[in-house]
Amino acid sequence: MTAIDSQTDTAAPAEPEAPATVPARVLPDALPLMPEDPPRVGDFWLRGRLGANAAGYLYAATDETGRDAVVAMMTEGSADDAAARDRFVTVVDGLPVAAVLAHNDGDDDDLALWVALGPIRPNDGSSAVADERLIAERRGEEVLSAVLMDRVPQLGRVRGPDFRHYWENRRRPGLFRLWPLPWPAALRPASWFALVLSLLTMLVIMALAIFIAWLLFKNSPEVDPGPVIPDPSGTVTVTVTPTTPPPGSGSPSPSPGGSPSPTPTGTTTGPIPTTGPSGSISPGDPGDRF
Repeated sequence: MTAIDSQTDTAAPAEPEAPATVPARVLPDALPLMPEDPPRVGDFWLRGRLGANAAGYLYAATDETGRDAVVAMMTEGSADDAAARDRFVTVVDGLPVAAVLAHNDGDDDDLALWVALGPIRPNDGSSAVADERLIAERRGEEVLSAVLMDRVPQLGRVRGPDFRHYWENRRRPGLFRLWPLPWPAALRPASWFALVLSLLTMLVIMALAIFIAWLLFKNSPEVDPGPVIPDPSGTVTVTVTPTTPPPGSGSPSPSPGGSPSPTPTGTTTGPIPTTGPSGSISPGDPGDRF
């Protein structure tokens, strides 16, 4: 017997370890929403993305009462396919009634179909909350996988090119309608702080602008426009100062050399006929009428 064997035989038996407490599974937080994601669908406010494939997106959502849910929504491409919409409705109809919290009408052909899955109890740190959220996520994945048909078992031998939907490249979230405009029903403390700070900043800027305007115009003299005297006849008299003598007012001035100035072609040096009150034209000289 070696020294190692003797030490092993004489060692006291180890005491049984106490069962370790199993901590609750921690699920990863949702990814932030993208600019193209809707802020709200139905009565549920979307908080972040949980997953996505070519058929749709999974969102973490909360309604106005604080109830958590998982929302599955179709993409723009799958929402335009009538067969894909039928598969979405068929899978949602097959889910338990208690698991479907809300959904939109399948007759809205211009809007993407969505469904809110749950129920998920308020987060108290227990494993039951994580399990309910995980079950809701799995149901949402089943709905979107049925639309994409990626879990359909293969029948026969694989031949030819791989099957691919024509709308798989159109992965933007489907169309949605928001009216009235969204406003968060419940704000976090950070959101309240940002909202109050923005309102106070706006008030300070407005007060500063009013104070600057008062400083600019407080010492400006008053401008008196003067009295306006109306004309009794109601007419406006315009005085025109001529720069050249009117035709027929006199003979042109002689040139310095003594020769008469040439008369432009097509001009008349005689008196200009005037129009009488009756509308007849009278010549300047009575002897020139014949």
